[in-house]
Order: sequence, then structure tokens, then C-alpha cells
Amino acid sequence: MNKKKSEKELSGAENIVWDLSDLYKSPDDEQLQNDKAELLKSAQTFSETYRGRVANLSAAEFSEAMKDYEQMIQQAHKIGAYSHLIWSVNTEDPALGKLLQEASELGSEVSQILVFFDVEWLKMDEEKAKKIIESSQLSSWKNYLEVSRRYKDHTLSEDAEKVMSAKSVTGRAAWNRYFDETIGAARFEYEGDKLPEQEVLSKLHNPDREVRRKAHESLTKGFKEHGRSLTFIFNTILADKYTNDRLRNYENWIDSRNLANQTDRQSVDALINAVTGKYHLVQRYYELKKKLLGYDELFDFDRYAPLAKSSKTIKWDEAKDIVLEAFGEFHPIMAETAAKFFDNNWIDAAIKPGKRGGAYSASTVTSVHPYVFMNYDGQLRDVQTLAHELGHGVHQYAARVQGELQSSTPLTTAETASVFGEMLVFSKLMNNLDDDKEKLALLVSKIDDTIATVFRQISMNRFEDKIHTARREQGELTTEQFSLLWSETQRELYGDSVTLTDEYKLWWCYIPHFLHTPGYVYAYAFGELLVLALYDAYKNNNIENFEEKYLGLLEAGGSDWPHNLIAKLDMDITNPEFWENGLSLFETMISDAEKLAASL
Repeated sequence: MNKKKSEKELSGAENIVWDLSDLYKSPDDEQLQNDKAELLKSAQTFSETYRGRVANLSAAEFSEAMKDYEQMIQQAHKIGAYSHLIWSVNTEDPALGKLLQEASELGSEVSQILVFFDVEWLKMDEEKAKKIIESSQLSSWKNYLEVSRRYKDHTLSEDAEKVMSAKSVTGRAAWNRYFDETIGAARFEYEGDKLPEQEVLSKLHNPDREVRRKAHESLTKGFKEHGRSLTFIFNTILADKYTNDRLRNYENWIDSRNLANQTDRQSVDALINAVTGKYHLVQRYYELKKKLLGYDELFDFDRYAPLAKSSKTIKWDEAKDIVLEAFGEFHPIMAETAAKFFDNNWIDAAIKPGKRGGAYSASTVTSVHPYVFMNYDGQLRDVQTLAHELGHGVHQYAARVQGELQSSTPLTTAETASVFGEMLVFSKLMNNLDDDKEKLALLVSKIDDTIATVFRQISMNRFEDKIHTARREQGELTTEQFSLLWSETQRELYGDSVTLTDEYKLWWCYIPHFLHTPGYVYAYAFGELLVLALYDAYKNNNIENFEEKYLGLLEAGGSDWPHNLIAKLDMDITNPEFWENGLSLFETMISDAEKLAASL
């Protein structure tokens, strides 16, 4: 083994792996096979019972149908969640790939059997549908039914929907799996070692500039080696989405995402315009950071450079204590819920070959519990990532009471709890510091994270807009065309404050959100700016009983429209000026950093 690798300090997360037995004991679990068979059987029975009758069901009959439907959706989600989770920690295992594919094909088959229910429900005349929605017997699914009616103009005939479902398995879903397995299997050469992507990406946060430069070089070289495949994957998924959008009558590439997020293009444009209008704040900050680091020129691989010269490894147990204490100081229920993830092995944090990069919290199903996935490398940002994903986990766990169909929130409000969790940890760390140099270093780290969450995500939204538009107007794009559009949108963000290297042009190709969930990225900015406003109100005691209202927001899940849920905390996210408030709070962070720097 390479000496430098063997000397690397262990984080304590090397053996933190999840126990998925609350879903199924193993891929060979007899219960998994039984559930697959039972799910198909239930779907067939449901079809035989209700197909062709939905429009004439009474409220009581519709309620019984919804109970059966929700149970089947839950069973399908359980099978799919287990297959995806076990595969995501070892994407190189063909047997787990086979398990994932089988779950995907089963899900498609069940969807084809059940699609009549959605089609007939959306064809129901408005007056009858309104009575169903307002009936006390359907109160458990009121918002789900109300929201689903928005898809009336975008739903095809039953036969067409069956074809769409069947082809998705060998279309977008297959290409997404290929992308994940390609990146998961990729190895990046760094000082004689062949390392997984996540381990090299982590080095971009190293205080040693030469380490960052070499990591940047290593990643670029690896991306180039896979460039042809990644370009083809991007082209294929963009084309697939264009086909689906045309068939479903979506005018713009982002419209289907906005609909799923229970918002509209006008509101999203207001957010985007507010953020892009403040790009100068990012450039102002990087001018400050350049001075603080003592550089004449700041390169793209310097953006996340910490001010502290040491790179102390924060052990897993210490990270756990920091997060649980921060959550507990806000409300004991938050800490109690988060502690379940540690105590019951609901977290997979070890970095290992074949494991997917990134981090997420998987809600799985309301009859079980969420699981947290991450790659913990012992850096300060990993503590924040842990807080972020556990914020999601607490949210998902609390919302289970809403049932399978109303527990999940749109992506916009889904990021609220995660970012709030990060803010709790950041504030705790800041309050524990007495040294102004350490405070400045931590504040700079937080500003780096906020730029990544708000401004970089909006710049990526601008890149998405360009590639979807170009793919539709010009046809298949070359690697160079993707890279040019990436460079344009990144330069708009950074201006002259950061020198973007020629190698950085290719760094669009490894970002999974563009493929897995087109249009996702603006939700991060939405969540961060919302939380800055919420946390400011909490810190200044502007909202009475904030803690209880916040927990109520988490428990509500997706049982109401986002603007109604947030309104209970005295916030109006429908007001275009709302985003200016969050951005002004971000500017205050920069001003605080400038004052601290001047005082030192």
C-alpha cells in the first residue's frame, strides 16, 4: 500500500454501515420474494375490482380503493427502496445490479396494471372530483388528490401510459443506472493510488494547495477517460425528457419539475432572478478569500480551501455528539429522533470502492423508517453533511404519520429541514469558539457552503436550461458544446474573482442531479434562503413557539401546499421579495467576515 495512504488518519466511520434488515434480511430473503408475488396479485385484484368504475364510485367506495392503492404503493416502494439502497453501496456487484433491475421491472409492471386508476380519476368531471376531495371520508388523502388533479392536461390514455411506463425501464432508468455504475467503478490516480471519486473530491477541501491542484488534475483526467460515455448518457437522457415533455404537453423543460414542486415558472423565475442579480456578492466574497489565503490569483480548485492550515480529522463519534447536541438544544425530540439513526444502524457512512458518491436520506416507506447514506471523511464539511442528511431523516421520520401518499414533500420544502439542521450545527460551533481567527475560519466555511447551496446551484440551473434548450433546438451535443455552456454559466457566477482553468470545463459530467432529477437544483437555493429567513426569525424570537411550530411543519409532510405550511411560520414564499430577505442575510455573513478579517 502507498505509504501516504496508509498514514491517513482514520475517521472512525470505516465500519459505519447500515442494517437494512428492517426492510429485508438479504437479497435472498423469502419475504422479499413473497412480497413481489403478493404485490402483483394485489394489483391484478385491484384492477379487476375497480377498472372502468372509478368515475362512479361513492366517497365510501373511493376511500376503500385509496386504502388498497396506498398499501400497494407502500409495498412497491419498500421493494424498490431495499434494492436501491443495497446496490448503492456496491454498484460493482452484478447480483445487486440484477436485483435493482428486477425491482425496476416489477415497479413498471405494477404501474402498468394500476395506471387505469390515475387515468380514470383525472378524467372524472370537476364537480364530482371536488365532492370526492372535500369528503370527510377522503380527508387522509385530500392534498394528494387535490395536487394530482394538476396533472390532468399532462396525462395520456391508459394504453399510452402503459407504454411510457414499460419503456422507462429500458430508457431513462437504465441510463441513470449506467451513469452511477460508470462513476462508481471509476478510479482516479492520485500519487500512485487508484482512488474512488468521492475520496479525491474530498481533497479539494484540503488546506494544502498542492493537494487540491493534484486532486483537480486527477479528477479531470478521469473525467476525460469517461468523457465519451458520459456525453452520450447526457444526450440520451436529455432527448428522452424532450420526448416525454412533448408527449405530455409540457411547454418548457422545467415545467414538469415545477408542477411536481407545487410551484410555477413565475415563482421559480423570481428566485432565479433574485439570486443571479446578487452574483456580485459571490465575487466580492472571493476577493476577500483571495486576500485571506494570501494568493495573487484564486483558481477554481481553491474555492473550498479552508483558512485553517491544519486538517484535523473530526472523528465519527465527535461528529455524532456535535449534531445530537445541536439538535437537542433546539428541541429534545429532534435529538431523540436523530439518535435512532446511530443507535439502530440506519446510517451508511464508510467510504468504499464501488459505493456511490454524495449523500442522501432515503425515506423508504412509512411503515419502516428512513436511512442515511453518506461518505464520511472526517472533515468539517462532513459534519455539516451529517447534520444535513439527519435533518432530512428527522423530517421523513416525523412525516410518516401522514401515510405513504402524503408523507413526502415537494423538493422545494424537502430541503428546509436539512438546511435548518446545518444551521443549528453551525451556530453551535460558532458559539463554542472564543478565538476570532477560528470564528473567521468557520464563518468562511459556512459562506463557502451557502455559495455552493444557493449560487452554484442556480448557476447549474442556468446550465441545465442551456443544455435542455440546445439539445431540443440543435440535436445531439458534443462534449465540447456541453463544456462551453458549462463555462459560460460558471463565468457569469464567478466573474474575475476566480480563474476557471481549462480543465474545469469538463466538470459538468459527474453531477448526478442533472440526470436523476432534471430541474432539481434550484430547490437547494429555495431551501437555503428559506432557512436563512426562518433561522433569523428563530434567533431573534420573532415567531412565538417557533420550535413547536417547526416540528409541526416537519410532521405535516406533504399534507398541504408548501405556501400554506410555511405560512404557519409567518413566512410568505409567494412574495417575490421574500428571496431578497434571505439574500440580505447572506450579505450580512460576508460583511461579518470582512469585519472579522479587518479586526485581525
